[in-house]
Amino acid sequence: MKAGEIKTIAIVGAGDMGHGIAEVCALAGLKVNLYDIKQEFVDKGKGKIKESLEKQVAKQKMTADNSNKIMNNIHGFTVLKEAVKDIDYSIEAAPEILELKVKIFKEIDENAPKQAILASNTSNMSITQMAAATKRPDKVVGIHFFNPPVMMALVEVIRGQKTSEETVNISYDFILRLKNFRGAMVPVRVERDSPGFIFNRINAPVGLYLAEIYEKGLIIPEAVDAKIRSIGAPMGPYETMDFAGLDVYAHGSDYFAKTLSPEFKPSNWLKKMVEAGTLGKKTGKGIFNWPGGARPTIDMSKADPNFDLMDIVCLQVNEGTKLLQEGVTSSAAEIDKAMINGGGSPFGPFALAKGMGWAKVAERCEAISKKLGIKWFLPTDTLKKGNIQI
Repeated sequence: MKAGEIKTIAIVGAGDMGHGIAEVCALAGLKVNLYDIKQEFVDKGKGKIKESLEKQVAKQKMTADNSNKIMNNIHGFTVLKEAVKDIDYSIEAAPEILELKVKIFKEIDENAPKQAILASNTSNMSITQMAAATKRPDKVVGIHFFNPPVMMALVEVIRGQKTSEETVNISYDFILRLKNFRGAMVPVRVERDSPGFIFNRINAPVGLYLAEIYEKGLIIPEAVDAKIRSIGAPMGPYETMDFAGLDVYAHGSDYFAKTLSPEFKPSNWLKKMVEAGTLGKKTGKGIFNWPGGARPTIDMSKADPNFDLMDIVCLQVNEGTKLLQEGVTSSAAEIDKAMINGGGSPFGPFALAKGMGWAKVAERCEAISKKLGIKWFLPTDTLKKGNIQI
Protein backbone atom coordinates (compact mmCIF):
# COMPACT_ATOMS: atom_id res chain seq x y z
CA MET A 1 0.00 0.00 0.00
CA LYS A 2 1.11 3.55 -0.75
CA ALA A 3 0.11 6.67 1.17
CA GLY A 4 -1.96 7.87 -1.79
CA GLU A 5 -4.04 4.68 -1.65
CA ILE A 6 -5.36 5.44 1.85
CA LYS A 7 -9.03 6.31 1.28
CA THR A 8 -10.89 5.28 4.44
CA ILE A 9 -9.64 5.92 7.97
CA ALA A 10 -11.07 5.08 11.38
CA ILE A 11 -10.54 7.52 14.24
CA VAL A 12 -11.09 5.69 17.52
CA GLY A 13 -12.17 8.27 20.08
CA ALA A 14 -14.20 11.43 19.35
CA GLY A 15 -12.80 13.63 22.13
CA ASP A 16 -10.68 16.76 21.72
CA MET A 17 -7.85 15.04 19.87
CA GLY A 18 -10.00 12.47 18.06
CA HIS A 19 -12.46 14.88 16.50
CA GLY A 20 -9.59 17.24 15.61
CA ILE A 21 -7.73 14.47 13.77
CA ALA A 22 -10.98 13.41 12.09
CA GLU A 23 -11.48 16.97 10.87
CA VAL A 24 -7.98 17.18 9.39
CA CYS A 25 -8.45 13.83 7.63
CA ALA A 26 -11.86 14.87 6.29
CA LEU A 27 -10.33 18.13 5.00
CA ALA A 28 -8.01 15.95 2.91
CA GLY A 29 -11.00 14.23 1.29
CA LEU A 30 -10.73 10.98 3.25
CA LYS A 31 -13.75 8.98 4.29
CA VAL A 32 -13.64 9.12 8.10
CA ASN A 33 -15.25 6.58 10.43
CA LEU A 34 -15.44 8.37 13.80
CA TYR A 35 -15.95 5.92 16.67
CA ASP A 36 -16.71 6.33 20.35
CA ILE A 37 -18.36 4.20 23.01
CA LYS A 38 -21.57 6.28 23.16
CA GLN A 39 -23.61 8.05 20.49
CA GLU A 40 -23.60 11.23 22.56
CA PHE A 41 -19.78 11.31 22.39
CA VAL A 42 -19.82 10.78 18.62
CA ASP A 43 -22.46 13.49 18.19
CA LYS A 44 -20.49 15.90 20.39
CA GLY A 45 -17.35 15.27 18.34
CA LYS A 46 -19.16 15.81 15.04
CA GLY A 47 -20.77 18.92 16.49
CA LYS A 48 -17.36 20.36 17.37
CA ILE A 49 -16.16 19.70 13.81
CA LYS A 50 -19.24 21.37 12.35
CA GLU A 51 -18.74 24.36 14.63
CA SER A 52 -15.09 24.62 13.57
CA LEU A 53 -15.94 24.50 9.87
CA GLU A 54 -18.69 27.08 10.28
CA LYS A 55 -16.13 29.49 11.73
CA GLN A 56 -14.09 29.07 8.55
CA VAL A 57 -17.19 29.76 6.46
CA ALA A 58 -17.93 32.89 8.52
CA LYS A 59 -14.35 34.08 7.89
CA GLN A 60 -14.90 33.40 4.16
CA LYS A 61 -12.01 30.94 4.16
CA MET A 62 -14.32 28.11 3.08
CA THR A 63 -17.61 27.88 1.24
CA ALA A 64 -20.73 26.42 2.84
CA ASP A 65 -20.75 23.74 0.10
CA ASN A 66 -17.20 22.67 1.01
CA SER A 67 -18.13 22.59 4.68
CA ASN A 68 -21.08 20.31 3.91
CA LYS A 69 -18.93 18.02 1.74
CA ILE A 70 -16.40 17.67 4.54
CA MET A 71 -19.11 16.83 7.08
CA ASN A 72 -20.53 14.27 4.67
CA ASN A 73 -17.12 12.53 4.71
CA ILE A 74 -17.49 11.83 8.44
CA HIS A 75 -19.56 8.85 9.57
CA GLY A 76 -20.30 8.07 13.21
CA PHE A 77 -19.99 4.62 14.83
CA THR A 78 -20.51 3.15 18.29
CA VAL A 79 -19.56 -0.42 17.33
CA LEU A 80 -15.80 -0.69 16.83
CA LYS A 81 -16.04 -3.80 14.66
CA GLU A 82 -18.22 -1.91 12.18
CA ALA A 83 -16.03 1.19 12.25
CA VAL A 84 -12.86 -0.67 11.21
CA LYS A 85 -14.07 -3.46 8.93
CA ASP A 86 -13.35 -1.71 5.60
CA ILE A 87 -10.55 0.72 6.50
CA ASP A 88 -7.07 1.32 5.12
CA TYR A 89 -5.73 3.03 8.24
CA SER A 90 -6.80 3.66 11.84
CA ILE A 91 -5.72 6.17 14.47
CA GLU A 92 -6.52 5.42 18.10
CA ALA A 93 -7.20 8.58 20.13
CA ALA A 94 -8.52 7.12 23.39
CA PRO A 95 -7.57 8.37 26.89
CA GLU A 96 -3.93 7.89 27.94
CA ILE A 97 -4.51 4.59 29.77
CA LEU A 98 -2.22 1.88 28.41
CA GLU A 99 -4.49 -1.02 29.35
CA LEU A 100 -7.36 0.61 27.45
CA LYS A 101 -5.22 1.22 24.39
CA VAL A 102 -3.96 -2.36 24.39
CA LYS A 103 -7.55 -3.62 24.50
CA ILE A 104 -8.56 -1.34 21.62
CA PHE A 105 -5.63 -2.44 19.46
CA LYS A 106 -6.48 -6.09 20.02
CA GLU A 107 -10.07 -5.52 18.89
CA ILE A 108 -9.10 -3.41 15.88
CA ASP A 109 -6.56 -6.03 14.81
CA GLU A 110 -9.20 -8.75 14.96
CA ASN A 111 -11.65 -6.83 12.76
CA ALA A 112 -9.70 -4.58 10.39
CA PRO A 113 -8.45 -5.73 6.96
CA LYS A 114 -5.08 -7.47 7.18
CA GLN A 115 -3.32 -4.79 5.12
CA ALA A 116 -4.55 -1.90 7.28
CA ILE A 117 -2.04 0.10 9.30
CA LEU A 118 -2.95 0.67 12.96
CA ALA A 119 -1.68 3.89 14.57
CA SER A 120 -1.89 5.48 18.01
CA ASN A 121 -2.06 9.19 18.79
CA THR A 122 -0.48 8.65 22.21
CA SER A 123 1.73 11.49 23.44
CA ASN A 124 3.94 9.30 25.64
CA MET A 125 3.01 5.65 25.81
CA SER A 126 4.75 2.64 24.33
CA ILE A 127 3.88 1.86 20.72
CA THR A 128 5.68 -1.46 21.17
CA GLN A 129 3.32 -2.58 23.94
CA MET A 130 0.26 -1.71 21.86
CA ALA A 131 1.70 -3.56 18.88
CA ALA A 132 2.26 -6.64 21.03
CA ALA A 133 -1.52 -6.97 21.40
CA THR A 134 -1.86 -7.50 17.63
CA LYS A 135 -0.87 -10.08 15.04
CA ARG A 136 0.58 -7.31 12.84
CA PRO A 137 3.22 -5.52 14.98
CA ASP A 138 5.03 -4.52 11.79
CA LYS A 139 1.97 -2.44 10.83
CA VAL A 140 1.59 -0.61 14.17
CA VAL A 141 2.99 2.91 14.42
CA GLY A 142 2.67 6.09 16.48
CA ILE A 143 1.07 9.13 14.84
CA HIS A 144 1.19 11.87 17.48
CA PHE A 145 -0.75 15.01 16.53
CA PHE A 146 -0.60 18.14 18.67
CA ASN A 147 -3.59 19.97 20.12
CA PRO A 148 -5.53 21.34 18.32
CA PRO A 149 -4.76 19.36 15.14
CA VAL A 150 -6.57 21.89 12.94
CA MET A 151 -4.03 24.54 14.00
CA MET A 152 -0.82 22.74 15.01
CA ALA A 153 1.53 21.52 12.27
CA LEU A 154 3.71 18.96 14.05
CA VAL A 155 3.01 15.22 13.83
CA GLU A 156 5.49 12.74 15.32
CA VAL A 157 5.74 9.45 13.40
CA ILE A 158 6.98 6.88 15.93
CA ARG A 159 8.58 3.53 15.18
CA GLY A 160 7.84 0.70 17.61
CA GLN A 161 10.37 -2.11 18.06
CA LYS A 162 8.76 -4.18 15.30
CA THR A 163 7.35 -1.43 13.07
CA SER A 164 8.51 -1.97 9.49
CA GLU A 165 10.31 0.66 7.44
CA GLU A 166 7.44 0.44 4.94
CA THR A 167 4.88 1.32 7.64
CA VAL A 168 6.94 4.30 8.83
CA ASN A 169 7.41 5.57 5.27
CA ILE A 170 3.72 5.20 4.36
CA SER A 171 2.71 6.97 7.57
CA TYR A 172 5.20 9.80 7.03
CA ASP A 173 4.00 10.28 3.45
CA PHE A 174 0.38 10.10 4.62
CA ILE A 175 0.96 13.03 6.98
CA LEU A 176 2.45 14.98 4.08
CA ARG A 177 -0.95 14.63 2.34
CA LEU A 178 -2.71 16.42 5.18
CA LYS A 179 -3.30 20.14 5.70
CA ASN A 180 -4.96 22.07 8.47
CA PHE A 181 -6.27 25.64 8.60
CA ARG A 182 -2.73 27.02 8.81
CA GLY A 183 -1.17 24.97 6.03
CA ALA A 184 0.70 21.71 5.58
CA MET A 185 1.24 19.25 8.42
CA VAL A 186 4.91 18.66 9.29
CA PRO A 187 5.93 15.07 10.14
CA VAL A 188 9.10 14.21 12.05
CA ARG A 189 10.48 10.69 12.39
CA VAL A 190 10.97 9.16 15.83
CA GLU A 191 13.25 6.20 15.20
CA ARG A 192 13.00 4.60 18.63
CA ASP A 193 10.01 4.10 20.91
CA SER A 194 11.08 6.13 23.95
CA PRO A 195 9.16 8.00 26.70
CA GLY A 196 7.91 11.38 25.49
CA PHE A 197 9.21 10.79 21.94
CA ILE A 198 10.82 14.10 20.84
CA PHE A 199 8.74 17.16 21.75
CA ASN A 200 7.48 16.10 25.17
CA ARG A 201 10.82 14.50 26.08
CA ILE A 202 12.76 17.68 25.23
CA ASN A 203 10.37 19.65 27.45
CA ALA A 204 10.41 17.13 30.32
CA PRO A 205 13.45 18.70 32.08
CA VAL A 206 11.95 22.16 31.50
CA GLY A 207 8.84 21.13 33.42
CA LEU A 208 11.01 19.70 36.18
CA TYR A 209 13.09 22.89 36.32
CA LEU A 210 10.04 25.17 36.49
CA ALA A 211 8.43 23.01 39.17
CA GLU A 212 11.61 22.96 41.28
CA ILE A 213 12.36 26.69 41.21
CA TYR A 214 8.74 27.32 42.24
CA GLU A 215 8.99 24.65 44.95
CA LYS A 216 12.13 26.28 46.38
CA GLY A 217 10.59 29.78 46.30
CA LEU A 218 13.21 31.06 43.88
CA ILE A 219 10.69 32.71 41.58
CA ILE A 220 7.19 34.15 41.42
CA PRO A 221 5.17 32.54 38.59
CA GLU A 222 3.66 35.83 37.43
CA ALA A 223 7.12 37.41 37.23
CA VAL A 224 8.47 34.54 35.12
CA ASP A 225 5.46 34.56 32.81
CA ALA A 226 5.71 38.33 32.40
CA LYS A 227 9.40 37.96 31.45
CA ILE A 228 8.68 35.22 28.90
CA ARG A 229 5.79 37.16 27.40
CA SER A 230 7.92 40.31 27.20
CA ILE A 231 10.10 38.62 24.59
CA GLY A 232 7.16 37.71 22.37
CA ALA A 233 5.75 34.44 23.72
CA PRO A 234 1.91 34.38 23.63
CA MET A 235 1.72 32.56 26.98
CA GLY A 236 4.13 32.02 29.87
CA PRO A 237 5.09 28.52 31.14
CA TYR A 238 3.07 28.62 34.37
CA GLU A 239 -0.03 29.89 32.60
CA THR A 240 0.50 27.08 30.09
CA MET A 241 0.50 24.54 32.94
CA ASP A 242 -2.79 25.98 34.18
CA PHE A 243 -4.23 26.02 30.66
CA ALA A 244 -3.45 22.35 30.03
CA GLY A 245 -4.53 21.34 33.54
CA LEU A 246 -2.34 20.79 36.59
CA ASP A 247 -3.70 17.25 36.84
CA VAL A 248 -2.43 16.58 33.30
CA TYR A 249 0.94 18.07 34.21
CA ALA A 250 1.10 15.92 37.36
CA HIS A 251 0.21 12.80 35.35
CA GLY A 252 3.04 13.55 32.92
CA SER A 253 5.49 14.14 35.77
CA ASP A 254 4.51 10.85 37.36
CA TYR A 255 4.95 9.03 34.03
CA PHE A 256 8.46 10.43 33.56
CA ALA A 257 9.27 9.57 37.19
CA LYS A 258 8.49 5.94 36.37
CA THR A 259 10.15 5.80 32.96
CA LEU A 260 13.11 8.24 33.15
CA SER A 261 14.08 9.13 36.72
CA PRO A 262 12.42 9.38 40.16
CA GLU A 263 13.57 13.03 40.16
CA PHE A 264 10.58 13.82 37.92
CA LYS A 265 8.05 12.96 40.63
CA PRO A 266 5.39 15.68 41.11
CA SER A 267 6.48 18.51 43.41
CA ASN A 268 4.77 19.11 46.74
CA TRP A 269 3.07 22.29 45.53
CA LEU A 270 1.69 20.42 42.53
CA LYS A 271 0.39 17.48 44.56
CA LYS A 272 -1.32 19.86 47.00
CA MET A 273 -3.05 21.77 44.21
CA VAL A 274 -4.24 18.60 42.48
CA GLU A 275 -5.53 17.19 45.79
CA ALA A 276 -7.37 20.48 46.45
CA GLY A 277 -8.96 20.36 42.98
CA THR A 278 -7.41 23.66 41.90
CA LEU A 279 -6.40 22.44 38.46
CA GLY A 280 -6.16 25.66 36.45
CA LYS A 281 -8.48 26.93 33.75
CA LYS A 282 -10.88 23.97 33.96
CA THR A 283 -11.66 24.73 37.64
CA GLY A 284 -11.27 28.51 37.54
CA LYS A 285 -8.21 28.50 39.78
CA GLY A 286 -4.74 27.00 39.68
CA ILE A 287 -1.42 28.78 39.86
CA PHE A 288 -3.44 31.77 38.64
CA ASN A 289 -7.12 32.76 38.83
CA TRP A 290 -9.20 32.13 35.68
CA PRO A 291 -12.42 34.14 36.23
CA GLY A 292 -15.13 32.51 34.18
CA GLY A 293 -12.45 30.67 32.21
CA ALA A 294 -10.93 33.95 31.02
CA ARG A 295 -7.14 34.22 30.88
CA PRO A 296 -5.42 35.47 34.02
CA THR A 297 -4.17 39.03 34.14
CA ILE A 298 -0.37 39.09 34.06
CA ASP A 299 1.23 42.32 35.28
CA MET A 300 3.97 42.88 32.71
CA SER A 301 5.67 45.42 34.96
CA LYS A 302 6.57 42.56 37.31
CA ALA A 303 8.79 40.78 34.75
CA ASP A 304 11.68 39.05 36.56
CA PRO A 305 14.93 40.61 35.24
CA ASN A 306 16.95 37.69 36.64
CA PHE A 307 15.04 34.89 34.93
CA ASP A 308 17.18 33.74 32.00
CA LEU A 309 15.39 31.92 29.18
CA MET A 310 18.73 30.41 28.13
CA ASP A 311 18.61 28.18 31.22
CA ILE A 312 15.58 26.48 29.65
CA VAL A 313 17.22 26.33 26.21
CA CYS A 314 20.37 24.74 27.65
CA LEU A 315 18.33 22.07 29.44
CA GLN A 316 16.48 21.35 26.18
CA VAL A 317 19.75 20.99 24.28
CA ASN A 318 21.15 18.64 26.92
CA GLU A 319 18.02 16.50 26.74
CA GLY A 320 18.29 16.55 22.96
CA THR A 321 21.77 15.06 23.14
CA LYS A 322 20.30 12.19 25.16
CA LEU A 323 17.85 11.51 22.33
CA LEU A 324 20.74 11.54 19.86
CA GLN A 325 22.74 9.13 22.03
CA GLU A 326 19.74 6.80 22.36
CA GLY A 327 18.99 6.84 18.63
CA VAL A 328 15.51 8.29 19.17
CA THR A 329 16.13 10.73 16.35
CA SER A 330 18.76 11.07 13.66
CA SER A 331 19.84 14.70 14.04
CA ALA A 332 19.75 17.91 16.03
CA ALA A 333 18.09 19.52 13.02
CA GLU A 334 15.16 17.08 13.31
CA ILE A 335 14.78 18.01 16.99
CA ASP A 336 14.76 21.72 16.12
CA LYS A 337 12.19 21.02 13.41
CA ALA A 338 9.94 19.31 15.98
CA MET A 339 10.32 22.08 18.56
CA ILE A 340 9.62 24.86 16.04
CA ASN A 341 6.49 23.22 14.65
CA GLY A 342 5.21 21.92 17.98
CA GLY A 343 5.87 24.96 20.12
CA GLY A 344 5.58 27.94 17.80
CA SER A 345 9.12 29.23 18.40
CA PRO A 346 10.90 30.67 15.33
CA PHE A 347 14.05 28.76 16.32
CA GLY A 348 14.81 25.38 17.85
CA PRO A 349 16.98 24.97 20.99
CA PHE A 350 20.09 23.82 19.13
CA ALA A 351 19.99 26.81 16.78
CA LEU A 352 19.43 29.16 19.74
CA ALA A 353 22.27 27.70 21.83
CA LYS A 354 24.86 27.17 19.11
CA GLY A 355 26.20 30.71 19.43
CA MET A 356 26.98 30.15 23.13
CA GLY A 357 29.31 27.30 22.29
CA TRP A 358 28.56 23.76 23.45
CA ALA A 359 31.10 23.97 26.30
CA LYS A 360 29.24 26.97 27.75
CA VAL A 361 25.92 25.14 27.41
CA ALA A 362 27.41 22.19 29.32
CA GLU A 363 28.72 24.53 32.04
CA ARG A 364 25.26 26.11 32.39
CA CYS A 365 23.62 22.68 32.81
CA GLU A 366 26.27 21.71 35.40
CA ALA A 367 25.56 24.90 37.35
CA ILE A 368 21.77 24.38 37.27
CA SER A 369 22.21 20.77 38.43
CA LYS A 370 24.40 21.86 41.34
CA LYS A 371 22.08 24.74 42.33
CA LEU A 372 18.92 22.61 42.40
CA GLY A 373 20.44 19.26 43.36
CA ILE A 374 18.99 17.47 40.34
CA LYS A 375 21.29 14.95 38.65
CA TRP A 376 19.12 14.69 35.52
CA PHE A 377 20.37 18.15 34.50
CA LEU A 378 24.04 17.09 34.42
CA PRO A 379 25.51 17.54 30.92
CA THR A 380 25.97 14.49 28.73
CA ASP A 381 29.32 13.40 27.29
CA THR A 382 28.03 14.36 23.85
CA LEU A 383 27.37 17.91 25.03
CA LYS A 384 30.67 18.23 26.93
CA LYS A 385 32.64 16.98 23.92
CA GLY A 386 30.68 19.20 21.54
CA ASN A 387 29.95 16.32 19.16
CA ILE A 388 26.85 18.00 17.71
CA GLN A 389 26.14 18.78 14.06
CA ILE A 390 23.28 21.05 12.97
